[in-house]
Amino acid sequence: MAFPGGTIEDFLAMLAAERGAARNTILAYGRDLAQAEELLGGDLAGASAAQLSKLGQGWASLAASTMARKISALRQYYGFLLDEGLREDDPTHALPRPATRRPLPKILSHAQVEALFARAEDEAASDRPEAVRMLAMLELLYGSGLRATELVSLPISAVPRDEPFLTVTGKGGQARMVPVSRRAKQALSRWLALREQGSRFLFPSRGGHISRVRLFQLLKELAVRADLPPEKLSPHVLRHAFATHLLEGGADLRALQTLLGHADIATTQIYTHVDAARLVKLVNERHPLARPRASD
Repeated sequence: MAFPGGTIEDFLAMLAAERGAARNTILAYGRDLAQAEELLGGDLAGASAAQLSKLGQGWASLAASTMARKISALRQYYGFLLDEGLREDDPTHALPRPATRRPLPKILSHAQVEALFARAEDEAASDRPEAVRMLAMLELLYGSGLRATELVSLPISAVPRDEPFLTVTGKGGQARMVPVSRRAKQALSRWLALREQGSRFLFPSRGGHISRVRLFQLLKELAVRADLPPEKLSPHVLRHAFATHLLEGGADLRALQTLLGHADIATTQIYTHVDAARLVKLVNERHPLARPRASD
């Protein structure tokens, strides 16, 4: 069977147009598919199951997580070919199946979060713009669970006026609303009064907005001043702390999924390990069969 050229490009275009995939995702999938085609030494669209089974040899030196991403790219690609009627079979059953365990997120304790905020609040008491900005960013990272990219790229128009919500554009261009606490609103009000005018970004910098790299640096510097290990702190760790502490406080996974902007509940389920004790206690206390019977 002859396969038309350009099917990889067509697949990537579909990811962008129909699934709203992020640019970095599209670039990564494009590289994975092109590299697989190079390893096979022929047209990827027409590859047989026997040919795909040999990819494991070429991937032997890769990390399990990298191999898993490549396998995901290939499975989606061949699923696209099937949907478009360009193949009648799916050869991906022959791909290697690496046993991967998703690493558990680093966790900040409540005491560590309190120490971090205490230091940030003490420094912001001076009303220095840099210190007030740091406090506002910290409130949004931990109080609203924003990703680093979401935070630094926030437009000034996203700041709530009367409503206690922030409009955020997440992965794949998907917009969601996240709650803004009273503390965060107060910190934002202080920052807006000091922020230089003229930029469309909430946290402006020369040439646009503050960079993700600079955000990482600022957080680690704050950790040192708060007597915390700097390697334990990053925007992602604060997002994990937001999710973990919400679960400990009684939030359910579906609500957490919405707040974090996860497309799949399976992504959110990584947080259940940190709250296993509460879940077991919940079953023991609330399940009908856990209650003493009248005859006991």
